[in-house]
Amino acid sequence: MAAPCEAKTSFQRRGKSKNFSARGTRPSLHNGQLLISTGVPSLDHLLGGGLVVGSVLLIEEDTFGSYANLLLRYFLAEGVMCGHGLMVASAEEQPKHLLKALPHPVDDDKETTQRMDEEKMKIAWRYQHLPQHQLSETGQQFGHSYDLNRLMGESRLTTVKTNCFYLPSEKISHHDNSINPAYQRLFSKVESEITEGGYSLTADAAKSQGVTNRNILRLGIHSLASPLWEVNSIQQSTVSLCRFLHALRGILRVSLAVCVLTIPTHLYQDESKVRRIERLCDTVIRLESFAGSDKETNPVYKEYHGLFHIRRLPRLNSLTSYLPDSLDLAFKLRRKKLTIEKLHLPPDLSETVSRSQEDPAKKAARNASVSAFSCSSSLTERKLDF
Repeated sequence: MAAPCEAKTSFQRRGKSKNFSARGTRPSLHNGQLLISTGVPSLDHLLGGGLVVGSVLLIEEDTFGSYANLLLRYFLAEGVMCGHGLMVASAEEQPKHLLKALPHPVDDDKETTQRMDEEKMKIAWRYQHLPQHQLSETGQQFGHSYDLNRLMGESRLTTVKTNCFYLPSEKISHHDNSINPAYQRLFSKVESEITEGGYSLTADAAKSQGVTNRNILRLGIHSLASPLWEVNSIQQSTVSLCRFLHALRGILRVSLAVCVLTIPTHLYQDESKVRRIERLCDTVIRLESFAGSDKETNPVYKEYHGLFHIRRLPRLNSLTSYLPDSLDLAFKLRRKKLTIEKLHLPPDLSETVSRSQEDPAKKAARNASVSAFSCSSSLTERKLDF
């Protein structure tokens, strides 16, 4: 008699997974995505731990573009400290000048701890236990600290591979009038850098299987879509930009590269074009600087230099995106660093303000009634406990 057939299952014991690991990276606690630091610990916390490898971060510039440029320099400086490859593209400022203006890293941990203790003494006791968005979810800082008063030496820049793209020095060909040739030239440069630099996960797959020391590419594009990038007619500028962002995000998805770009969206009068650009990026943040506005002299915002808006959060390989504790955020530029904190308004003094702005006639009538009541009895001079 034949033996009964045993039931078989398709489940197998899971072995040790071979996850990719490189310096300056770590897996996300939410979905296991590979993350890198932006150089600003508070920004890493708001984004769910850092920037996802293979994604695009859009920084909508402030009016003068100074703070957006500062975040871009933080991003590049972190790449130098981690030994990542760098590629800087710009049409306004020389990429070499951006690299020379990177902030100096703070290597002394004692100096950082002492500065944090001094800042803690300045905070009111009732705000000490509120979240400051400075540390990561594990309680440890991801990335490095930097001193804005000092510049990174050129000796550190020579330790990493850098590639620069300066639009005025590039040879632009006008073959297709429907697409901006400047964006075509930039995309071809990015594609060749990813393919030839060994950052691609699809090209030369057979050769890349034996490579164990894979690295990360940090791509920084300064003030994209500004008037200096317009080579053809302005009517095709938005269409060309959208095509470039769509192609850029597609090539980043299959590579070990991360892109941070800044766009002066305040120059666009049509909000629908801005929304279209935002949808083609994974993460979108907007900086609203107080410089040159009425909020600069408003005592309510005297502790901050601008508002920080999160317009879009990454949602890669997951149904929902990470959501921070609060979306009411502001940034301040201190003497040595840039921080992003929860917006804390001063205490509400509405009662005092309303009494100070009271009508003089009503105030005189109220004082007369109080004086008449005090003449009839002496209750006004006593302290009554109800």
